[in-house]
Amino acid sequence: MNTNRGISLKLCALLLAGVFASGTAAAQGSGQAAKDDDTKTKQAQAVSKEVYERIQKGQELVDAKDYNGALRLLEGLYNPDKLTEYEQGNVLNYIGFIYYNMDNMPAAIRTYEKLLAIPSLEQQMAKQVTFTLAQLYMVMEQYPKALTTLDKWFTMEPNPAPEPFILRSQILYNLNRFAEMVKPIETAMEIAQNRGTPVKEDWWGLLNYAYFSQENYVKVRDIQKILLQTWPKKRYWKSLAGAYTELGEDEKLIYAYDAAYTQGMLDSGSEFVTMAQLFLQAEVPYKAATLLQEKIDAGVIEKNEKNYRLLSQAWMLAMEDEKAIPALKKAAALTTDGEMDARLANSHLNVGDYNECVASSNTAIRKGGLKSPDYAYISLGMCLYNQHKYAEAKDAFNNAAKTPRSQRTAGQWITVINQEIERNRQIRLAEEAADKKRKEIEARRAEASRA
Repeated sequence: MNTNRGISLKLCALLLAGVFASGTAAAQGSGQAAKDDDTKTKQAQAVSKEVYERIQKGQELVDAKDYNGALRLLEGLYNPDKLTEYEQGNVLNYIGFIYYNMDNMPAAIRTYEKLLAIPSLEQQMAKQVTFTLAQLYMVMEQYPKALTTLDKWFTMEPNPAPEPFILRSQILYNLNRFAEMVKPIETAMEIAQNRGTPVKEDWWGLLNYAYFSQENYVKVRDIQKILLQTWPKKRYWKSLAGAYTELGEDEKLIYAYDAAYTQGMLDSGSEFVTMAQLFLQAEVPYKAATLLQEKIDAGVIEKNEKNYRLLSQAWMLAMEDEKAIPALKKAAALTTDGEMDARLANSHLNVGDYNECVASSNTAIRKGGLKSPDYAYISLGMCLYNQHKYAEAKDAFNNAAKTPRSQRTAGQWITVINQEIERNRQIRLAEEAADKKRKEIEARRAEASRA
């Protein structure tokens, strides 16, 4: 789930940006924030003119992106022996902000930890810095510290927004405590809905993973439906299909693939093959066959023995033997055993092309490797029978009869052939007798006319 880890880092960056953008505004706005929090704060302390001017100069350097210059200035200013605790807090807050902008997270963390250790630190700044530290610990993959610090922040914040709960779920994810992710995510969603703000796509993705890790596929299915309705994307169709598979809801699985296909979200050959297989399972072979034929002809589905075999099977199940024959020929040409040639022989038999049937049957027998060689001999015998090659047909059926399961069928065909031979013999004898009788009559007439 590297994708989720990426979401977590991106979320942290956004939250940090919101915290730091105000610079020293936290100190300036602490009185109003404290009223909102319904907490008591100490009387704001004054900052000496010298400290104020140097902080302002540091702000100018930061605005000019001269972070090294700003850092030298403020670190030179910071002296616990000369600054009040209130002044120390303001200076450290800015130094931490500069380290963050320099991507020096360890130094930023150390600075904010030092800031929190100030005994008289006002409540609003303590709360803000605690939340900032939780995010920094998260970015630095110090997940236990991140969770402990964030939980401390929750005790300080009476009315949290949705995002801190999402951050908590991200930390729990990285601690492999997946079942615990559900509550903070659902809490964040509830807060967002109550405040009339949108529930974000990423939040649903996190909740989906939390339930997926617990193999709660009913919840996964329901979440994917919500994602598809709001943010229709291919990956959500695939996830929904996976949930249907786990739940054994095969009929709905077909609908999911069909809907994805209709919306043009399928593009790989393997996806179309899977869809065709689902059509076959649903006993709609014609749709499977037309889909496979279209995508094979277009070069989307690979032209290999396996796919031609599936295509031929679909056409045959759709009772379209003539359309199955080209696929069977291509599949047979790609195999060393005679299995596909045997199937090809059956299709030629079904369409009445007995010459090709005989040729394919003989090829199948010659190649070998047949699962049911007796069936190949039966097909050969039937085609030879239709060609009136009775002796060769009987040889084929006798070979089929060597397998016990085909003895009865082969015997019946041999009986039919013998009866046909006898019938033809009787017809021939009758024709010979009639011809003899005719010649005798003609001879008597000729003799009588000479007399």
